Amino acid sequence: MKKIVFSLLSIGLFGMTACNSFLDENPKSSITSGAYYKTEAQAIANVNYLYRSGAPQRYSNAGSAYLGPNASINGMLTGYFTNSYEGQEIVCMYARQLNRQQYTQTISNTMNDIWDNCYASINVTNAAIKYIPTIEMSTETANKLVAEAKFFRAFNYFYLVKTFGAIPMPTEPYESLENLYLERTPVASVYELIESDLKTAVETLPAVKFASNAHRITQYVAAMTLANVYLQQGKYAEAAEQAKIVVNSPHSLTPNTDLGVNSAYNKLRSTDNLDEVIYAQEFDATINNSGWWPTYAFSSQAVALFGTYSIFERVYGPTNQFLNVYKSDDLRIQPNQFFHWTYTHPASGLVWTSQVAGCWYYYDEEALLNTGKGTKDWNFYRYAEALLIAAEATAQSSGVTAEAAGYLAQIKARADMEGKTTAQYATELQGLSKDAFVQECWTERLREFPLEFKIWDDCLRTGMFPVISTTEKGKVEYQSLVGSTNGSGATFKESDLLWPISVDELQRNPSLTQNPGYN
Repeated sequence: MKKIVFSLLSIGLFGMTACNSFLDENPKSSITSGAYYKTEAQAIANVNYLYRSGAPQRYSNAGSAYLGPNASINGMLTGYFTNSYEGQEIVCMYARQLNRQQYTQTISNTMNDIWDNCYASINVTNAAIKYIPTIEMSTETANKLVAEAKFFRAFNYFYLVKTFGAIPMPTEPYESLENLYLERTPVASVYELIESDLKTAVETLPAVKFASNAHRITQYVAAMTLANVYLQQGKYAEAAEQAKIVVNSPHSLTPNTDLGVNSAYNKLRSTDNLDEVIYAQEFDATINNSGWWPTYAFSSQAVALFGTYSIFERVYGPTNQFLNVYKSDDLRIQPNQFFHWTYTHPASGLVWTSQVAGCWYYYDEEALLNTGKGTKDWNFYRYAEALLIAAEATAQSSGVTAEAAGYLAQIKARADMEGKTTAQYATELQGLSKDAFVQECWTERLREFPLEFKIWDDCLRTGMFPVISTTEKGKVEYQSLVGSTNGSGATFKESDLLWPISVDELQRNPSLTQNPGYN
């Protein structure tokens, strides 16, 4: 762990200043200590850094034309998603084939990327939590900043514990070379800290929409994350309670204006600051653009159509088997909703076609046709997920009530192309057994978030694998995860449930042990 600590001490606390309500990155300091925390402006600057570092970037950073964000690689484990350039980005191939255990050293760069970035962010949160209360400023402002820092500490630890299991858990900033070699903290203890930090954030932060709060963390962002944390642990009553805070908030589902270009799904693809968006990564053409995200919408043949990007790769493409999760009359599987198979350039008339689905959800028209700079925000949490967590957690803790059915029915009704109402769906759903209803929630999560990197977390938390029919559209059966065959024909082992600790990190920190099954 020494390399990380030296890195933390050198990068220290990065400061950012606001720029027209955008959290602008602008490094100010290389000191990770109380010597830097002297003014309110310094405190704000360093909390701002947390918005675009660590775990959030594991989902939103499209810094490579050939490899998606770290979180995208998890989806490869199911065998239902592939990277068209996996011959080079072999971590995707090893994930899909479930043979990472044989190549621990080879994939260490990816593990280092996750480990180093998350712990660097955690170090900044620990300093902020320690020193902001000592700065002369209003108590309200100090409490909000500490609560934001605690949110990000929890968000980073949540990502790490899902990825590696038991992990070192520093809660003080590294300001010297003492206590470098921490042992792994049990998973339950890590979750205790995560829950505590998020509870503080829920209690302290303003009850307003993310977009109305200058894109700063709100009570609803924290409650949504806490609901997710509880759900991941199977704490259903607690998950339901937090999800309902969001369900009863000013956030709401995006409606369909029509079933074409003005559908809810196209609005989510093209429009920022919708009421459905609970938490997002903010992108801007001049300060922080979205990198290669727009190119992930197509395969390599699209290079001939556009002059704005030199590389196109299907870095997170669904297999045809995965697409059978949808019934044929589900709006979400129609062309130019979440996916597409053909595209005609509006100016040149050149046509792209594909036998496998491209990811329409990533399509950014202005970037691809004009600027070469993506500006569409990346959505971490949507109101749809609050409804689905509330539905599943309520059913698990209280049974298939009218309330639980009503939450799930809203998701189904929005995707319906025949005019079936929420009330009609709710009535049908109340007739399901508890197990059938819960599995229907799981299946709707597959359908609603196919390109937002949720699938592997759901496999982990439920211990079940969705076996999607190759012949009957919409049919999904669930089997115990360990022992199941993934979409690429590989069999899940117990050791597939966690990623390996980086070999480099094991060499630096003698107190660490490797996850079972890895070289």
